[in-house]
Amino acid sequence: MAGIYIHIPFCKQACHYCDFHFSTSLKKKEAMLIALKKELELRAMELKDETIETIYFGGGTPSILETEEIESLIDLVYENFEVRSTPEITVEANPDDLSSEVLKALASSKVNRLSIGIQSFFENDLKLMNRAHNALEAKECIEESKRFFNNISIDLIYGIPGASNEQWQENIQIALDYEVPHISCYALTVEPKTALESFIKKGLVEPVNDDGAHEQFLLLKDILEERGFVHYELSNFGMEGYFSKNNTAYWQGKSYLGIGPSAHSFNGQQRSWNVRNNSKYIKALEQDQLPSEIETLTKVDRYNEYVMTRLRTKWGISLNYIKKEFGELYLQYLMDQAHSFIEGHLLFHDKDQLYVSKKGLFLSDGIASQLFKLNL
Repeated sequence: MAGIYIHIPFCKQACHYCDFHFSTSLKKKEAMLIALKKELELRAMELKDETIETIYFGGGTPSILETEEIESLIDLVYENFEVRSTPEITVEANPDDLSSEVLKALASSKVNRLSIGIQSFFENDLKLMNRAHNALEAKECIEESKRFFNNISIDLIYGIPGASNEQWQENIQIALDYEVPHISCYALTVEPKTALESFIKKGLVEPVNDDGAHEQFLLLKDILEERGFVHYELSNFGMEGYFSKNNTAYWQGKSYLGIGPSAHSFNGQQRSWNVRNNSKYIKALEQDQLPSEIETLTKVDRYNEYVMTRLRTKWGISLNYIKKEFGELYLQYLMDQAHSFIEGHLLFHDKDQLYVSKKGLFLSDGIASQLFKLNL
């Protein structure tokens, strides 16, 4: 099984914390759609031996497109790839785009999952982040979405400067009151060259407090697990049967094809990434050229990739897999590196698996980097 990710690089406005690739101008939208379709056609043979299990529209803001435009891209996937009978087809959407008419149209298409960028139910948070929607729209769009979809995920952000633990708990409770089956939660991070970084440097916004974010992460985990959610990946909580198949495929090392500017692809042995520039992306595909770079992964790269992705999940690192795929020396290296984290109760070893503990979960990326093997 494999997946296709389609990057829609347009937004109404720039969120202050975002460093993803996007443009707030829609002037190149028609040319971009033509280029996306051309890339799908040119790369069809890359997954000729795979069945497509997921199609995911990310961004940017995919909901900025007309439903007919989304449908035309889905139809082209079906024309050029082998698609399973019941694929998961997700569209990321902003609340201000999800009118009743749009939701009805999407529900009549092959789209069967919505990922809604709520981020917060509080007006002051949304203004700080420069979101295009307000708190009322955040609530109303979930109510309306539930009329048309049962597979809904919402995004929330914690660690926002000035947001208390009590406010964060209220954010979580509002989400729970709407009974959505999947919640993705991310710590606010200060990315280089973003407006948020500039505001913090100028003293206009309080610095992000890592300890406070950790506290809110633990509150989140306790509250959601008590309500029956499975914490199946560092940032993702789902009811049974509602895990994101698209994201789970990434963490389990399945192949995926990334279409669009800045999109990444992976086939188990190679990773590729498209140019992060709309004009260059479009121009290359007008000339039937793929605007991408390719890296063949070494054995060390593949080991590090496996450690990083699996440690973030509830499935953990399979020691048998490490031994079988990479050899006894890699297994010994892993356990030697893990020893101090096991002693410090940040990792624990259970039968064939190595897991991150609750205490270490918020630090899992940093722990993983210490388990990495360097090229020799």
